[in-house]
Amino acid sequence: MTTDPQLTLDLPDADATTRLGHALATLVGPGDCICLEGPLGAGKSHLARSVIQTLQAPHRTPEDVPSPTYTLVQAYAAGPLDILHADLYRLGDASELVELGLDDGFETALTLIEWPDRLEDRVPRGALWLAFAMQDTGRSVTLSGWDTARLGAIEAAFSD
Repeated sequence: MTTDPQLTLDLPDADATTRLGHALATLVGPGDCICLEGPLGAGKSHLARSVIQTLQAPHRTPEDVPSPTYTLVQAYAAGPLDILHADLYRLGDASELVELGLDDGFETALTLIEWPDRLEDRVPRGALWLAFAMQDTGRSVTLSGWDTARLGAIEAAFSD
């Protein structure tokens, strides 16, 4: 039996989550999907904000990036890169996904999906999964879905 490679990182504070966002931003591009799992308050939106703002910084003043809890999907631009940030917590049914335009975004944009379980069988192949967990002193995150080389690149960028 083969298990997918995983990487677990400690995130003792918000700065560590921001640092992980910076690391991810150096390694993602069009067609990549990042699925963010974890309880409310675990840092999913904070990480997405860090990735988006890091990608925007070379091209413009980074935008304010609120959680898209009520809009469900928020679009951003970082130079030529389109970014979709989705929070599917309030999604009533997977059939509503067509209206959100995520299917097209999976092909051409960087997509960051909070509450990806709502996608059911529509999660893009090759998505990076980040599972956040609360701990006594902060949080941890387990990354999976990418090969060992890409996970190693995340770990190296995070540690720098």
